Amino acid sequence: MEALVVPDPATGTPLVDPPPRSMNTAARLHGVRDIRVATEPAPVPGPGESLVEVTAVGLCGSDLHWYAEGGIGDARIAHPIVGGHEMAGVVRGGPLDGVRVAVDPAIPCHRCDMCRAGHPNLCREIVFAGHGLRDGGLQRYLAWPTERLHPLPPGLTDADGAMLEPLGVAVHAVDLGHIPLGADVAVLGAGPIGLLLIQVARAAGAARVLATDPLPHRRDAAAAYGADVVLDPQAGDFTAGLAAFTEGRGTHVAFEIAGTDPAIAAAVEVVRPGGRVVLGGIPSTDQSAFPAAAARRKGLTFAMVRRMKEVYPRAMALVTGGRVDVRALVTHRYALTDAAEAFAVANARKGLKVVIEPAGV
Repeated sequence: MEALVVPDPATGTPLVDPPPRSMNTAARLHGVRDIRVATEPAPVPGPGESLVEVTAVGLCGSDLHWYAEGGIGDARIAHPIVGGHEMAGVVRGGPLDGVRVAVDPAIPCHRCDMCRAGHPNLCREIVFAGHGLRDGGLQRYLAWPTERLHPLPPGLTDADGAMLEPLGVAVHAVDLGHIPLGADVAVLGAGPIGLLLIQVARAAGAARVLATDPLPHRRDAAAAYGADVVLDPQAGDFTAGLAAFTEGRGTHVAFEIAGTDPAIAAAVEVVRPGGRVVLGGIPSTDQSAFPAAAARRKGLTFAMVRRMKEVYPRAMALVTGGRVDVRALVTHRYALTDAAEAFAVANARKGLKVVIEPAGV
C-alpha cells in the first residue's frame, strides 16, 4: 500500500503517513526441525520501544541448537518461538524513523547488582531475543527498546549490521582473554565467531594465531582471515602440530569456540603454564569436561563467554576502520519464506554465515 500524503494543518507542508503495518510474517520454531512461516498480527511498540522492519538476521550456532535439539543447555522450547538474535533493520516511526540500525538482542534491567557493577550481560533479569518468552528477529516487524538500537554508519550494509552481534561476542571473548601484546593465540573452532576472533585477536595485538577446525572450507577461511597455522583436529598429527606452533612453549591464550570436549582438551593442551582458556563454544548437552590434571599442573585460568557487554560502538569501529571484515563471512542469503531451508543449510555447516532477509531486501 502506498503512503498517504496529507498536509500539515499548521504549515501546509505535506506529511507522509507510513503504510499500515497491522500484519506480520514470522518464522516460528514449533519443535525440533519444525519451522513454520505464517502471517500473524504485527507487534505494537510499547513505551520506550520502536517498530523495526527487520532486513537481515544471521543464524547463530545457538539458533541451531534450538532447531536441531529443541533447546540449549538446560533451556527447552516451551512454546512456538521466533528465533534470531543477530539482526538489523529500519526503524518505522518514532524518533528514529527511517534510520538503519543494528539491534542489540539483549535487554538488561539496568537495576540489579550485576548491571550496576558494569556487567549487563550477567543481568539477573535479562531478556534476550529468541529466548524464553521474547520473540526474536525472524519476522517482518519487531518491537524493540529504542535504547537497544544502534544507528548504522554509512558504508555498512544490513547484513553487516546483523554481523555486529557475533563480532561483539568475539570482542567480549578477547576482552576476557587479556591478550598480551605480541602474544601467541589459539582459536579452536573456525565457525563465524572463530573467524571473527582471529581478526579481533590480531587487532588486539596477537603476533601469531593458530586455528583449528575439522571442516576444510572453514580451515581455508581461517587461513584467509589471518591464521598463521591451521590444523585439522581429526588428523593424526594434530597433537604434534599444536606443540610445533610454539616449539613446545604453548600459547598465551586459547579460545575454545567449538562447543566440544575435544576442543576444550586441545585448548588445555596448547596453552602455556599460567595461561588463559576462554570457553565460548556451546555444547550439545549441559555438560563439558576438561583434562583436570593438565589444567591444574599448568595453573590455568578459565573464563566463560556470556554473550557480550556494551561493545556495539567498538564493533562498528573495527568494521568501519577496516580492522575486521564481516561481509565476506555471509555466504548464503534466504527470504523469510525459505527459513526452513536456511536452517537446514546452516545446520549442515555449509558455507560460513547464513542470513535471512525478512523484509525481502
